[in-house]
Amino acid sequence: MSKARLVITAVIVEGRSQAEVARAYGVSKGWVSKLIARYRAEGEAAFEPRSRRPKISPNAIEADTVELITRLRKELSDQGLDAGADTIAWHLAHHHQIRVSRATISRYLTRHGLVTPAPKKRPRSSYLRFEAELPNETWQADFTHYRLADGTDTEILTWLDDHSRYALHVSAWTRVTDPIVRDTFRRAVRLHGVPASTLTDNGMVFTTRLSGGRGGRNAFEHELRRLHITQKNSTPNHPTTCGKVERFQQTMKKWLRAQPDQPTTLAQLQTLIDRFTHAYNHTRPHRSLPHRATPATVYTARPKALPAGSRTADTHTRVRHDRIDDSGVVTLRSGGRLHHIGIGRTHARTHVIMLIEDLHIRVVNAATGELLRDLILDPSRDYQPQSKNPPTP
Repeated sequence: MSKARLVITAVIVEGRSQAEVARAYGVSKGWVSKLIARYRAEGEAAFEPRSRRPKISPNAIEADTVELITRLRKELSDQGLDAGADTIAWHLAHHHQIRVSRATISRYLTRHGLVTPAPKKRPRSSYLRFEAELPNETWQADFTHYRLADGTDTEILTWLDDHSRYALHVSAWTRVTDPIVRDTFRRAVRLHGVPASTLTDNGMVFTTRLSGGRGGRNAFEHELRRLHITQKNSTPNHPTTCGKVERFQQTMKKWLRAQPDQPTTLAQLQTLIDRFTHAYNHTRPHRSLPHRATPATVYTARPKALPAGSRTADTHTRVRHDRIDDSGVVTLRSGGRLHHIGIGRTHARTHVIMLIEDLHIRVVNAATGELLRDLILDPSRDYQPQSKNPPTP
C-alpha cells in the first residue's frame, strides 16, 4: 500500500487533521494538503504516484525529425546498409542539414522498438585494435561463401587495404584456388602498386606453413617473395586478426542478400559486387575512419608504403622422399604447379631423396647416396629434361 493511500485514508476516513497526519507519517503539511485536494478532484487516481516527466521539453527534437530518423532506419536496413545511430546522424547532417546527437537518435530508435537489445554482445572497447600507418602498408585478404538463387555455391575473394579499408579487388569464383589468389593479387598490384606486406589466415590458398613442409611455397607465396613483400599470417583459430576484411565481407553479404533480384550466375553476382564495391569505396561513410570519411578519401590522402627490403636471403629448404616412376621421372610441386623432373629409365623405381632449396634441387639415390640429378628448376616448364652432361657424384 502506498503512503499516499495511507495519508488520504487517515484524513478522509479517520477524520484526523492534516497536520497530525503529516507528523505521524513524516511528510510535509503542504504535500498532505495537495494530496487531499487531488483526491477530491480526481478520486481513486490520487492513490497512484504521478509521473515526474515534465509537461514540456524544450530540448526535444521535432516530430518531423523523429519521423525522418525512423524512415532513414528503414530505408538503410532495406538496402542492406548499416543503419546504426552514427550512420543515421551522418545522413541527417549531410543530406538534410539536421544535426542530432548519436545518443538522441539511439534513444528514439529504442523508444520506437527499432533496436534489438544484445546484452551479451562483446563491447567494441574490449578489442585490441591495430591499424596500418600508411596505405599499402598491409593488405588483408580472405574469401567467403555465397549461394546463388539457384542453390549454386560460390566463393568471393577480397583484397582490402588495412589502413583505409579500401576494397582493392573483389571477385566471385566457383572456387578460390591458389593460382586465383596469385592472379587477383597481381591485378590489384597493377592498379594500386606493390604493398609492403600482406595479412591472411592460414588457408592453403594463402600459405603452406601448416602443411608440414609438403609442397613447398605455393604460387602466391612465390609471388610475394619475388616482389620482396613481407607475408604475415594470423594465429590459427584467431579470426579477429583479419577482422577488417571479415567485417567487409559481412557488410557486403548483408547488402547482397537485401537486393530484390538475387543473382543466378557468377556474372550477375560480379555485377552486384562491383556496384557494392564502388558505393563502399566512394559514397558510403565508414564508421571506423576519421570524420566518417570514405575509404577512397583516406586511401588517396597519404603516400603509399613500399616493401621494406629484399627477401633473397629468405630461402625455403625441404627434404622430400620419393620414388622414380617407370618412365624415369620424379614429380615435384613448386609454386602451386606440378613439375616432372627427368632422371632416366635406368633409375626407374629407385627410391630417392630430394634436397630442395627454393629452385635448386638435388636428387640423390636413397640407398647409395649417388647424385642422380642437380638442377635449377625452370618454373615455366612442366617437364625438366635431363642435361646433356651426366651429373658429377
